[in-house]
Amino acid sequence: MSEMKNKVVIITGASSGIGRAAAIKFGGGGARVALVARSGDKLAEVVRLIEADGGEAAAIVADVTLKADVERVVSVVVETLGGGIDVLVNAAGILKAGTVEDTSLTDWDHLMKINVRGPFYLMQCAMPYLIEREGNVVNVSSVNAVRAFPGVLAYCVSKAALEQLTRCTALEMAGKGVRVNSVNPGVTATQLHRSGGMDEETYAAFLEHSKTTHPLGRVGQPEEVAELIYFLASSKAAWITGGTHLIDGGRGQTCAR
Repeated sequence: MSEMKNKVVIITGASSGIGRAAAIKFGGGGARVALVARSGDKLAEVVRLIEADGGEAAAIVADVTLKADVERVVSVVVETLGGGIDVLVNAAGILKAGTVEDTSLTDWDHLMKINVRGPFYLMQCAMPYLIEREGNVVNVSSVNAVRAFPGVLAYCVSKAALEQLTRCTALEMAGKGVRVNSVNPGVTATQLHRSGGMDEETYAAFLEHSKTTHPLGRVGQPEEVAELIYFLASSKAAWITGGTHLIDGGRGQTCAR
């Protein structure tokens, strides 16, 4: 029997990409998965996939930038999925192109709200329940947190902030039995770059170029990142906390652009 059987897991950004893959992975492991995103239709599709495989999932339509929505997510999960929280996966995130010269304050604030404030407040609201069950948190960061890339300034800064949030929280919560880690993907085949403004032609060229910027010669798949998230959330990683774990085809070891 999977050790995730009946564990209560919250996953944000669960309607697509890495969040979706993680939701399916945890659902397949027998967890009770709360799927959080802004798109109810996409969440419903993921719920159907999990339930078709014998898993249990609930969709919660919410915006992680809104204080009331975050509070509602935690209260709904605790009330309906088993009285506590074992794992929180902060996978919701956005990317927006822009330099120090042309990034608007609106774009800057929006990225910070989703990529940093959302994970912070979810951790804060969920922490009493995580402490109670000696649970853990996995934040989805990026190779951009540890390497500087031109043209995506606010995204790089937001992911670096998420990493420091991970480390600080891990240090503060270690004595209370709660582990906090992050995963740091390289370019992964998700909707992130399209949502950030790339058209299909540009995105296809970007993926082709990424074969040369990742030493293993390809981009990653969401399911590969989901495997690492699942491992970090499991008892096999019981002595790992405060870690920021590159899963990037080697890109973080190069200066390739």
